[in-house]
Amino acid sequence: MSLFFAFLLSLAQVPAAPPQNSTPSKPVVEPSPDPASTHFLTEAGLVLVTIKPAATADYELAIRTLQEAMAKSGDPVRSSAAKGWRVFKASETDAKGNQVYVHTMLPAVTGFDYRPSLLLDELVKEITPDMLSKYQDAFAVPPVRLNLTEFANMSVAPVPVTPPETKKPGGP
Repeated sequence: MSLFFAFLLSLAQVPAAPPQNSTPSKPVVEPSPDPASTHFLTEAGLVLVTIKPAATADYELAIRTLQEAMAKSGDPVRSSAAKGWRVFKASETDAKGNQVYVHTMLPAVTGFDYRPSLLLDELVKEITPDMLSKYQDAFAVPPVRLNLTEFANMSVAPVPVTPPETKKPGGP
């Protein structure tokens, strides 16, 4: 019996061979407990921002200041995040006249907090005291953050989906 347990113990210590054709998985990042964080856990992210009509200049000044600071940053993680981060201004306003901005992160840098106020505070030393408060007061509603996973790439033909075989009752 002790020989059997010794055999099992030796099997437990032999490392398992990695599966063939496996791709390395992305690191798993737990969601931040901070509800204001703007982390993405998928390959792409989207943030919808609605700004009060009278505050668009304040919001745009903060975003352009951040853009300049990100361009000067020597940090490789920030540089990687900046490469995939685009901000679009909608031509139309929402039903209440608020200006809509769309931030796209493609690809999103896993674990990076894309929150502009946090980044401005970290990167811009000569920021005017009221810029962050004006930025924060500009929001008509809290931003909407979406983690996105690609469903279809319209520039390539889809891979044909083979329907599962149906078996007839009582036969092969």
